[in-house]
Amino acid sequence: MLAPWLKLSAEVAQAITQRRPLVALESTLIAHGLPWPTNLETARQAEAAVRAGGAVPATVAVWEGTPTVGCSDEQLTSLAQSPNVFKASRRDLGAAIGLGRLAATTVSATMVLAHAAQIRVCATGGIGGAHREEEPFDISADLVELARTPVLVVCAGAKSILHLPRTLEILETLGVPVLGYRTDEFPAFYVANGEGRVSCRVESAAEAAAVFAAHVRLGGRGAILAQPCPADVAVPNHEFKAWLHRAEEHARAAGICGPRLTPFLLAQLADQSGGRTRIANQTLIVANARLAADVAAALGELAHTHLG
Repeated sequence: MLAPWLKLSAEVAQAITQRRPLVALESTLIAHGLPWPTNLETARQAEAAVRAGGAVPATVAVWEGTPTVGCSDEQLTSLAQSPNVFKASRRDLGAAIGLGRLAATTVSATMVLAHAAQIRVCATGGIGGAHREEEPFDISADLVELARTPVLVVCAGAKSILHLPRTLEILETLGVPVLGYRTDEFPAFYVANGEGRVSCRVESAAEAAAVFAAHVRLGGRGAILAQPCPADVAVPNHEFKAWLHRAEEHARAAGICGPRLTPFLLAQLADQSGGRTRIANQTLIVANARLAADVAAALGELAHTHLG
């Protein structure tokens, strides 16, 4: 039964009734991850990629206090242009709803609302994780949410500004499978080379759907499907490290930490790379949305076969 406090777009509601595949899309990349007008362009391209894969896109946000699954184009535009959009992790959903805020949802909050809408697949750029040793202690709520909410998150691994081996260790401790889409390495967002090994390699959307469905049947909750950034836009590791070192120095000098740190570093990296990281980010977001549509369709086929 759907949560009564959710607002669904007409298209999403119809897709649920008709048991069509759906993909939830997080909205912090619109409000906080990319600049105008790239943010709106990327949001529209991600939705188009989901449709091209035969699924229905459901961009998730909190709209003036109402948890919303399936934003209109007008709402996407407002998220992209409004200067004071609240950034809501799972912890912040109550505040966003109770105080009537306009809020963009992180991966963890998107998972919560997607699950409430019976959506099993979510797409994003890169998940959060454990920050590097030189940064203040910071573990993303995305990791804990993956351990308690049965949603498959399609991503390009964790953001490359993070401590990826530690992130993988935490995911293992929490019992979260990390599936590599045609890769044995854990992708590093828009960096060409991964860092660490995935727990399982899959070669197709159907294999990913089968593994996730089995994981949930056994009492597991969320899982990750990690796809490397497309090779033609991926950033070489040595260049990225030099840019990141300078970005971190700027962050420390400015006293940037906590929720503001990731958007700050990503903006710094985009500036230092002459926009290359931004292009890679945009490209992998769209690629992940398309893969998520394929997996959502495969999960639907599995359910149909099981019922038959």
